[in-house]
Amino acid sequence: MAYTCKSCGAVADDPGHLCNPTTEKISCSFCGADDVSINHVCKGKLAAMKFSCQTCGRVAADEADICLPKAIA
Repeated sequence: MAYTCKSCGAVADDPGHLCNPTTEKISCSFCGADDVSINHVCKGKLAAMKFSCQTCGRVAADEADICLPKAIA
């Protein structure tokens, strides 16, 4: 289960990492699965990832979400 911070909106798998945690369930907007962790990757989410960061390797669907984007071939 993932937790979100009521103050800043940060998300973490462990509520101890947040300043004001809540136990709201997070659903996957790609496959509709309920109560997923922040590390959840389904086929739909993976297919939507079009860019990777040349610095840290993070992937994103929108190049504005990462610092040094490179299109995934």
